[in-house]
Amino acid sequence: MKYNQTQMDITDRIVIEVGLYAGRSFKEIASDLDRHPATIAREIKNNRTFIPGDFPFGNDCKYLRKCGERDLCDKITEDCNFNCVYCKHVKCYTVCLRYQPKVCSRLSQPPYVCNGCSVRRSCDYNRYFYTAKQADKVSARRRSESRSGLRVKGDEFKKLDELITRQIRLGQPLSHIYAQHCDELPVGLRSLYNYIDSGQMTIRNIDLRRKVGYRRRKRKSKSSSIQYKCRKGRTYEDFQRFMNQNPNLPVVQMDTVKGSRSKDKALLTMLFLQSNIMLIFLMPDCSSKSVVNVFNTLTKKIGTSAFRALFPVILTDNGSEFKAVDLLEKNLSGNDRCRIFYCDPQASWQKAELEKNHEYIRYILPKGTNFSFLTRKKVTALMNHINSTKRLGIGNRSPYELLDPADAHMQLLMQELKMDIIPPDDVHLMPDLIK
Repeated sequence: MKYNQTQMDITDRIVIEVGLYAGRSFKEIASDLDRHPATIAREIKNNRTFIPGDFPFGNDCKYLRKCGERDLCDKITEDCNFNCVYCKHVKCYTVCLRYQPKVCSRLSQPPYVCNGCSVRRSCDYNRYFYTAKQADKVSARRRSESRSGLRVKGDEFKKLDELITRQIRLGQPLSHIYAQHCDELPVGLRSLYNYIDSGQMTIRNIDLRRKVGYRRRKRKSKSSSIQYKCRKGRTYEDFQRFMNQNPNLPVVQMDTVKGSRSKDKALLTMLFLQSNIMLIFLMPDCSSKSVVNVFNTLTKKIGTSAFRALFPVILTDNGSEFKAVDLLEKNLSGNDRCRIFYCDPQASWQKAELEKNHEYIRYILPKGTNFSFLTRKKVTALMNHINSTKRLGIGNRSPYELLDPADAHMQLLMQELKMDIIPPDDVHLMPDLIK
């Protein structure tokens, strides 16, 4: 016979309590719950409630009422004229060799509780009762306590703490650390978060960027970009319609990241949705001319055919730097190289993947940073460390690890932009990477 192996709940425990008061056997109760009788016995003994008996002077010795022992302790004085059971200084049952506790035989054999006993209300022995509600609380508390605290201790925990601390101080996300070292870590990712949250490790919640709350975004006024002529035939609805007709075309999301000054250097970012690889280009300013120059320079390096294969569809926002759409979609010879589409105004969530990746840039270049010190070499290092970071959302792999070695166009792009994978333990996502 196959018994029910699921964990008991309050409904099962109510059936047990009712059965005990009715004087039913374990076998009968187990039959109602489709469980083994031993399971019922174990449940009762583990989760019963203890009720202390009413003993004179708190003494539960079975010989108490007929005991005449004297001088059991070493504090004998000439004026000690009382039996030891009445002593206020020493509990006689702690020093008496004849002491035997008064125990009800019903508690050492089934049903192990006093629920069905006819004299349970007048009994002055130690008693046990099984109450469904209390038993459920005791069981839940035991499970909680068994799962709390440290599973690893001593040298093993010290080694774990040193590893996590070292990598976090390089700015690596905890998910990246776990993805790289999951085979050697004695606990899971959720346990690591719990250890840090409970203060067991050197690292604290303040060292985890995602634990720090985001500032509430200011509500922006409606932009006039909705009137841009460049949007005609290139709205988000047009994008959805075009992708329904060409579902196999890869999509690249595009945006800019600005420094503390509006006329300072800026970054142009492009994200391949299939691999999550983010390209980062340094521009002298955030103007449409600078964006066009990036497109033309990239086309010159890899060729129009490779550009058309890698960037057939680009989705961007309504920033003024993307207004020169005719110059972006065509190369210097006037040939088509891509299709540009625009998100709806105030709808950055329509290119959420790229917005999320900008978070990694802000690890190294926090908001308010002046970009004047940036060079092409530093931006390349920034791009390589970000693309070498392992992510839970892509199977504990980094974007670079998702590359297809047979994709000649992507291999050419990586060669031209000096894109190289960084060893996982050397990934650095702190400002001192490029400063």
